[in-house]
Amino acid sequence: MLAAVRVGGWVVYPLTLLAVLAMAITIDRAYVFARFHAFRRLDAMFVTQPGTPLWLHETRAQSLATRIERDMSRGFWLLETIVTAAPLLGLLGTIVGMMHSFQLFGGSGLVNPGAVTGGVAQSLVATAIGLIVALFALFAFNYFSRRLERLMDDLEVFANERLSELRLGAENTVANASDVP
Repeated sequence: MLAAVRVGGWVVYPLTLLAVLAMAITIDRAYVFARFHAFRRLDAMFVTQPGTPLWLHETRAQSLATRIERDMSRGFWLLETIVTAAPLLGLLGTIVGMMHSFQLFGGSGLVNPGAVTGGVAQSLVATAIGLIVALFALFAFNYFSRRLERLMDDLEVFANERLSELRLGAENTVANASDVP
């Protein structure tokens, strides 16, 4: 890592910060998804009190789903930003490294061949690190976005099944009440 910082120049520092942020968000979201038990919360919500209107259950289910989606997607915006920012920082390192290399060319020819190759190496290291950080953040973002999508689909199916059961129970209660003389 220290060699990459020496060769890659100052651009490696913000890229390292982005890499640490991406890893921290990935670990946090992996932990949250592993420990999440939405169905227990939803199931407890559908315990009905006599006379509770169906619309109230629907509203509670919708707001709980919204809160779950908001909580589970925490940090996604930062991963998305890292996907965009890391390659741009790598490109900035490329430009700085190449500018450094071209400054060494003088009117009298090549001044220091070792310094020119050092500038090219700086540009390549910065670009490579930027791409690696962006790819890591992209894979993490796509993975967790897909897991959240599936979770929200499962929550919707679960809530619809419970609401259908409540509707059926309410219809049966009304039908039984109308059969009684």
